[in-house]
Amino acid sequence: MSGVPQFGEAIPGTVYRDRPSAFGVLVRDDGRIAVARITREDGSHDHDLPGGALDPGESEAEAMAREFREETGLSVEAGAEFARANQLVQNHTSGPVNNLCVFFEACETGPAGAVEEPDHELVWMAPEEAAQAMYKGAAGWAIRRWLAGREG
Repeated sequence: MSGVPQFGEAIPGTVYRDRPSAFGVLVRDDGRIAVARITREDGSHDHDLPGGALDPGESEAEAMAREFREETGLSVEAGAEFARANQLVQNHTSGPVNNLCVFFEACETGPAGAVEEPDHELVWMAPEEAAQAMYKGAAGWAIRRWLAGREG
């Protein structure tokens, strides 16, 4: 798709499989947004927007809501789509992929439950702080784009 920014550095000779993915930005009344803090095996942390790959037969909006719940414990639904970008990733479970990302505003729909992914936890960050903390360039770019749309 032309006009969709590409993030990440390709490793020469590596074939990247396209993987449709969906992510959400949920903002609280205090202006902070939901972020998934991921603990790695070495104890270090990465930060990402809640979301991930679509399951077979799942829509982008459904995937965003499911992944958001699994990673943060929050029940949400997709609001307006505000951006698309592609992100090259060396995924630990599915190998090298090009995430074909769609980004939605998320709307909280119910009480929080338990986080289903043991290496993930919900943290709340100011949008600019979150954009800087993202370990994937596409997520940081999307937060800044979302923020610019709110200010414009």
